[in-house]
Amino acid sequence: MALPTYVKMVEVGPRDGLQNEATPIPTAIKIELINRLSNCGLPVVEATSFVSAKWVPQMADAAAVMTGIQRKPGVSYPVLVPNVKGLEAALAVGVSEIAVFTAASETFSQKNTNCSISTSLERIRDVVDKALASNIRVRGYISCVLGCPYEGVVAPQTVAALARDLFLMGCYEISLGDTIGIGTPASARAMIHAVERDVPINQLAAHFHDTYGQALANLFAVIECGVAVVDSSVAGLGGCPFACGASGNVASEDVLYMLNGLGIDTGVDMAKLIATGEFISKFIGRPSSSKASLALAKSKIMIH
Repeated sequence: MALPTYVKMVEVGPRDGLQNEATPIPTAIKIELINRLSNCGLPVVEATSFVSAKWVPQMADAAAVMTGIQRKPGVSYPVLVPNVKGLEAALAVGVSEIAVFTAASETFSQKNTNCSISTSLERIRDVVDKALASNIRVRGYISCVLGCPYEGVVAPQTVAALARDLFLMGCYEISLGDTIGIGTPASARAMIHAVERDVPINQLAAHFHDTYGQALANLFAVIECGVAVVDSSVAGLGGCPFACGASGNVASEDVLYMLNGLGIDTGVDMAKLIATGEFISKFIGRPSSSKASLALAKSKIMIH
C-alpha cells in the first residue's frame, strides 16, 4: 500500500504526558504548554482528563485548564473522561470532544479502572450515548493492544472485538495503544490487519510507547498498512501509573522528523515543536526524550 500523503498528529503530552509526573505542574504551565502546542500547527491537542483527583492528582485542575486555554480555530481539544460524572464536569466547561478508554487485558482493566472489561464497556456506552446526545464527538482508546504487563502478549482478535464494540457505540476514531511499548513491526502489523476487518482503517489511530525503542519502527509499519493518525507526546513525556517500567509515548519531534523525511504532510512546524518541548522539559527539570530534538539542537541543519 502507498504511504498516505497526510498524517494527522494527535498531541497527547498535556494529558498522557503529564499525568504520571509526581511533582504537581502548575495550571499556568499546563495552559502555556497547550497554547504553545496549538501554535505549532497540530490539529489535535489532548488537553486534560476529568478523572478522580484521588487517582490522578496531576489532573485535579482539569476545569481550570480548559477554561484558561486559548482555543485556536481549527484545533480540537479532547479530554479524557472515565464515566458520566467526568462527562458532566467536562460539559460544564464547554468541551466539544471527549475520549473514553478500555483495555485489552482483564488484569490491566482491574488495575486501571477497578473493573472488568465488560463493565468498562457498559460505563463507556453510558458516556458515549450522553455525549453524542449533546453533539460531542467521542474518540475511543484501547490500552495494551500488543501486550500487558501482567498477562503478556495480547491476541489481535481480542483487540479487534473491542475496537468493533467502540466503533459500533459511535466512537469516530479508535486509538490503539501499545501501553508498555512491547510491540515490534510484525506484531503491530498483525494487530492492525485484525482490527481493520471490523473497523475502517481510516478510523484507526496508533498510540505507541517507546519502552523498547520500537515506537518509530512500529509506526512506520502501521502507516504502511494505511493508518494515517498518530498519537505522540512532545519531548516524549509520559508513562503509565499502572504499567511499571513503561516509558513515555513516542516523542512528537521524532515522529515529525520521520514523517518529514517520508515526504508526508502534517502541517506541523518543527522549530516551534522543538521549542515547546524545550519549554516543558526545562520546567520539569530533565532533558527532552526526543532524539531528533537533541540532535537538531547540536547541528546546523535548518529545521522547519
